[in-house]
Amino acid sequence: MNIHELLTEETIFLPLETGTKDTIITQMTAGLKLSGSVTDAEQYVRDVLIREATGSTGIGFGVAIPHGKSVGVAKPGLALARLSEPTDWDSLDGTPVSIVFLIAVPQENVGNEHLKILVALSRKLIHDEFRESLLNAGSKQELIDILKNM
Repeated sequence: MNIHELLTEETIFLPLETGTKDTIITQMTAGLKLSGSVTDAEQYVRDVLIREATGSTGIGFGVAIPHGKSVGVAKPGLALARLSEPTDWDSLDGTPVSIVFLIAVPQENVGNEHLKILVALSRKLIHDEFRESLLNAGSKQELIDILKNM
């Protein structure tokens, strides 16, 4: 799984103005819709928020990975946001979130696709150096290059 191939110019937010968890997910979904991954933004946001209500996707270390299985998704996609200010995400370690990865996967592809993306990201995000490189990237291309080399 090449994570960087799921990102597009429209799905990288550098920075994304801080808001509530819901507004951040909604703004990132707009980018996924522009990229062609999401076809029904309202349905996808609803599905992500339903998933979020079952347990926070704030994994700790200042990172959240919200995701949702949805009929509003046509093809797998990934959005990445570096938030303008750390935001409360009910994270497992209580740390506000500065980096958000939003995973979009079609309902019928549910099984492996989003798990592969989650596993690939989680393995790298536990490393301080990787998170620091994401926080310090100066451009969208630099973020893509970091993910390409992960």
